[in-house]
Amino acid sequence: MAKEITGPILRALTLCKTIGAHAVLREVSFSMERGSGLAIMGPNGAGKSTLLKVLSGLWAPSGGELWRFGRRVGDETSSDQRVVLLGHHSFLYPSLTAFENLLFYAHLWGLRKARQRVVEVLRQVDLLWAQNDLLQTFSRGMVQRAALARVLLADAQLLLLDEPYTGLDGAGRQLLDRILGDQKRTGRSFILASHDEDDVIRVADAVALLVGGRMVWWSYTDKLRPEQLQRVCRGDYDKEGA
Repeated sequence: MAKEITGPILRALTLCKTIGAHAVLREVSFSMERGSGLAIMGPNGAGKSTLLKVLSGLWAPSGGELWRFGRRVGDETSSDQRVVLLGHHSFLYPSLTAFENLLFYAHLWGLRKARQRVVEVLRQVDLLWAQNDLLQTFSRGMVQRAALARVLLADAQLLLLDEPYTGLDGAGRQLLDRILGDQKRTGRSFILASHDEDDVIRVADAVALLVGGRMVWWSYTDKLRPEQLQRVCRGDYDKEGA
């Protein structure tokens, strides 16, 4: 039986990432507990997507320390099925059906009862009715739901979501809210990058602001109103909170 993680499931200590001569992340430090949600906000080019890629293990950090589930991650790229990233690309095949796409990943990841698990996640994202339709016939919002189903397949302990509400209509946004709430209620956690203050306050427990690769501000969301967060994102912040 796997050892229970009692401390933070994720901890970053002065995390840095340099691409070429450009420092994209500069000494980013934070930690996350089980069953929590963190939102990362900031202007375009702030380093939000890069941070998620480093946290996922897709990209190796250039400096600092990264700990996941009580273990330090080395300086090389490192995959862990307990951590799944939903980026800007769906990583789904247009010429396959929704069911075929997810079954491919279920087999790739060695999941038990693969077909049953595919049906479960399709139902979870309300796409079971379209399981036999080709991805190339899907609307943008449906593709986003299918991409979400892909990351839910592995039943990961930590979801990393880059602008997950993009392309979703009202019903889709409510569905994602519900899924993220379920994640926390079952002891799982998530980090999402977002530009929308209302989404952040609605689903996350804490929010951090990334500017120029530095985490310059953070606060618990239960202490915030959307208009306060809007002021923070415009640059009216301090390190003690809004």
